[in-house]
Amino acid sequence: MATAPVIRSDAPGSFPWSVFHERHPELVRQVLDALPYGPAQRAAVERLLVESTTGVLEPPDGSVQDREQWLAWGEGLWGRPWGEAPFLWAENWFYHRLIDATGWFRPGAWRGIDPFGPFKAAELAGPAVDDELAALEPLGELPRRQREAALLASALWGNRADLSFGMTATGDTTASDPVVDDSALFWTELERAPGGRVCVVADNAGRELLPDLVLIDHLLGEGLAAEVVLYVKPRPYFVSDATTADLLATVERLRAARSPRAAAVGRRLWRALGTGELAVRTHAFFCAPLTFHELPADLRAEFAGAALTVFKGDLNYRRLVGDRLWPPTTPFADVVAYFPSSVAALRTLKSDVVVGLAPAVLARLDATGARWRTSGRHAVVQVHRRPPGR
Repeated sequence: MATAPVIRSDAPGSFPWSVFHERHPELVRQVLDALPYGPAQRAAVERLLVESTTGVLEPPDGSVQDREQWLAWGEGLWGRPWGEAPFLWAENWFYHRLIDATGWFRPGAWRGIDPFGPFKAAELAGPAVDDELAALEPLGELPRRQREAALLASALWGNRADLSFGMTATGDTTASDPVVDDSALFWTELERAPGGRVCVVADNAGRELLPDLVLIDHLLGEGLAAEVVLYVKPRPYFVSDATTADLLATVERLRAARSPRAAAVGRRLWRALGTGELAVRTHAFFCAPLTFHELPADLRAEFAGAALTVFKGDLNYRRLVGDRLWPPTTPFADVVAYFPSSVAALRTLKSDVVVGLAPAVLARLDATGARWRTSGRHAVVQVHRRPPGR
C-alpha cells in the first residue's frame, strides 16, 4: 500500500514541536522536583533538555546503555537537529537518555530508581481512584451486555489518565462518543473463539491500568479468554508507562479497595497471576524506537497464537499503524493487515496520527476548527479480524 509522510517535530507550533518545547521542559522540572537527585544527575538532565530543544542529535558515548544498538537505530540521524528525526524515534531517544541521566542504568545509589515513581504512586493513592473503584459496585447489577459496554468504555476513556498528557492538558477534555466505534466487533471477535489466548499490550500505569485490569478480570471470568497475557514495559518509559512493579501496585490497590467488588477483582487477579491464567510478559522491543512492523521473531510468534491482541493507548496506536500523516480516511485494516493476529485498538486521540475515519466524521471534526487530533476529547475503538490462514 502507499505510504504517508513520517511525522517530525521541526514545525514550530505543531503538536510534536510542543512536546519537545513545552511538555518536556515541564516534565524535566517535575522529575527534578520529585526526587533529591545529586548534582551529576541534575546536570545530565538539564544538558539533555538543552540539547533536545536547541542542539543536534549527539551519538551515544561509551557509557550509554545499549550504545551499539542505538548507533544502528540512529544511522543517518546523528549530527542532525532533533526536529529532523522521526518524531517517534526522537521521543524514544529522549526518554532513553532521560532514564540514563537519572542513573537508572548506572552503578550507584540511583540505579533502578524509577524517576516517574512519585507521579505514579501519588496518582494511585489519590482520592479519585477511590471514587472510580466505588463506581464498580452498581456494574454487577447490570445485564451482561450493558456491563460489557461500561467496562470497555472505562478501559477506552481511562487512556485519558495518561500522566504525561495530564501535565499539559488545558481546556475542556470532556469525553465524547468514539469517532470510530467497533465495540460490537470487539465482543464478537472474542465470542467467535471463546477460551483462547488474548494479548493485551498495556499503556499507562495507575488510573488507566485499573480499568484495563477490571476488563481482563471480566474476560477471564466470563470464559471469553482462557488466558490473558499482559505485556508491560521492561523499565520506566514515557513517564507513566506500566512496568511489572506498577502492575503489582495496581493489583494491590484493588485488593485493598473499600469497594467490595473492586477488592474481589483484585483477589481474583492475584490468584490468576499465580495460576498463569493472567501472565505478565515484557520484551526489550517495547522500549525500542520502532513500530510493530519490525517485531522481532520471538515476539511475533507470541502474538501469532493469540485470538486477539488488544493495544491500549496513543503510543501503541502510533507504533501499530505507523507514526505517519496518513489520510484519516485510510482504512484501519489496510495499515494493520501485517500484524500476525486479529487486533483491537483502544485509544484516545492525543497525537496527530489517525486512520479509519468515515469521510462524514472527518468533515464534522475538521469543521469545528479545533485541534481534535490531540485534544484527548475523542477516541477510537478499532478492530481488524485477521482472515484465517493468513
